[in-house]
Amino acid sequence: MFGRFMPREGKFFEIFNAHAKCIVDGSRELELLIDNLAETERHKQNVQVAEKAADRLTHETIDLLHKTFITPLDRDEIHKLITTMDDILDLVEDVATAVSLYDVQAVTSEASELAHICTACAERVQAAVAMLSDMGQASQILKACEDIDRLESDADRLLRAAISKLFREEDDVKTLIKLKAIYELLETITDRCEDAANIIEGIVLENA
Repeated sequence: MFGRFMPREGKFFEIFNAHAKCIVDGSRELELLIDNLAETERHKQNVQVAEKAADRLTHETIDLLHKTFITPLDRDEIHKLITTMDDILDLVEDVATAVSLYDVQAVTSEASELAHICTACAERVQAAVAMLSDMGQASQILKACEDIDRLESDADRLLRAAISKLFREEDDVKTLIKLKAIYELLETITDRCEDAANIIEGIVLENA
């Protein structure tokens, strides 16, 4: 009986969409940073703005879970999805911060390509999340998740090739260490996007 007096759903899908937009905004800023190191600080600050906004949305979601009696999706799935999405943007900020702290003066085409793949993954996470409120779009959601899996595999292959090339061609040890760390952080963003895609796939299979 007590449940009748508690909120029944909450604006979970709206928060998911707002958070996904932060991920895309942050990823695009990171891509701009990688491609224009002269503007590192400006783009890093823009990434941080997106990350802080996403943090607030994550806390809002968790708070809403405590206040909402009937949720549109399984509570654990909501919690796992929003925290994994938040991890994506935390990693985006980690890359931007690393480029700044390491005083990276030049990046390779491989780093630029990895950043581009990160943005593509983020955009597909956003697309999948935007359809979650309508399980009639299950096939399209799963297609977006498949795209993320493919992009993560592309990033993994690119990472291995980039590190191999780095050890063959880069003579400066400091530069090698910096670039290897940047490569690995960028690839980890795509791993976390894949984690989000796996959670979304589970939601679809359970609710469609």
